Amino acid sequence: MSTSTKQLTSNEMLLAMQNERESNARSYPRRLPIAIKQAKGAVITDMDGKEYIDCLAGAGTLALGHNHYVVHEAIQDVLAKSIPLHTLDLTTPVKEAFIDEVFASLPEGFANKAKIQFCGPTGGDAIEAALKLVKTATGNRTILSFQGGYHGSTHGTLSISGTTSPKKHIHALVPDTHFLPYPYEYRCPFGVGAEGHTYISTYIENMLDDPESGIVTPAGVVVEIVQGEGGSVPAPIPWLKELRRITKERNIPLIVDEVQTGIGRTGKLYAFEHADIEPDVLVLSKAIGGSLPLSVVLYDKKLDQWEAGAHIGTFRGNQLAMATGRATLQFIKQENLPAHAHELGAYIQSQLKHIQKQVFSIGDVRGRGLMLGVEIIDATKPANKIGSHPANGELAKLIQKECFDRGVILEVGGRHGAVIRLLPPLILTKQQTDEVLTRFEEAIKAAEEKWVNK
Repeated sequence: MSTSTKQLTSNEMLLAMQNERESNARSYPRRLPIAIKQAKGAVITDMDGKEYIDCLAGAGTLALGHNHYVVHEAIQDVLAKSIPLHTLDLTTPVKEAFIDEVFASLPEGFANKAKIQFCGPTGGDAIEAALKLVKTATGNRTILSFQGGYHGSTHGTLSISGTTSPKKHIHALVPDTHFLPYPYEYRCPFGVGAEGHTYISTYIENMLDDPESGIVTPAGVVVEIVQGEGGSVPAPIPWLKELRRITKERNIPLIVDEVQTGIGRTGKLYAFEHADIEPDVLVLSKAIGGSLPLSVVLYDKKLDQWEAGAHIGTFRGNQLAMATGRATLQFIKQENLPAHAHELGAYIQSQLKHIQKQVFSIGDVRGRGLMLGVEIIDATKPANKIGSHPANGELAKLIQKECFDRGVILEVGGRHGAVIRLLPPLILTKQQTDEVLTRFEEAIKAAEEKWVNK
């Protein structure tokens, strides 16, 4: 029986249909078994009428939450004017207004020398473009990336991502990719904790200057200012400054992946602004489209060495996304939502650290702005020399389920899937925040009790 002859009335019915017809590669429905009827702001209502506070927000895509009025108005305006919805890379007033808004949002020094490349609708395609850009401009082939980094699931972006599980059955990934340690204080790769970032800076500088390092001159270094899928791990500001110094002195393009951190998420419009640095290449997607699919690469014009058609994509002319992206960016700036994200994020961290003292399974609370991580540990096993207990992904999933049962949608990620991740819309209210924290505390205590009694 086709969907047109059925009455789709319940979670159970839609989830059964999804399970029967969709690929085994589907992921979120396995942990968040919900069929959505409608959504507004930070609240989702399922087919059975249950409401959830959404702390996933399209993995950071929905900066203004669901169905924000400025997004609706932007869409209606495009439709009313009969502007073509799909233009390849041909320009329109909508496109030029979007570019104006993006350039106006950037630090002046970067904006004055920047060019923009429109890519396919995903962040992964924009990363692919960035890699091709720096390889073309420098004539070099090696890319340096970081352990724990995530840059997409295409063949090329998976090659430069730290996650190993999806790579197991994919042969002949892109060669000449080398992984560097990332400053992850709770699980410091050098076993020294907070000062580990200085070791990493020294290691990188020595490696680049060592003629016997085995690594030829890189075409670029790609980094996340806050690692997202790696577990909401914020890079220390001094380390970011050092990384910029090291790459700049050696004329190595620095690619900053802000697919998830960009457009106010971390408490600044762009996460690299926390360190007062400028990248050579900036990659944006998710929130830049204002709820709709869009990705762009902004880069120093001196790198603009590729020929016509060097990076293309049929859907790089999504006019609705450019309109909603512009409206979203304007609203975020007008309402100073980065400052709201900073303040609310600091409040959430303080409350989570208070909860940490009352439970036994939280090893670390971290993040920047409204990009937060709570690392779940197995406290029954010995800690290492810097006091870090082994990760506990099984308990993290149980906490996620208990939160879901209480009407809070959040994600797990990080090493061993042991980090509870919070990526709520930037318009989350204080009242909603307190409700999330109350339910989270109840959930983690219930999960711990089940864990102990299993």
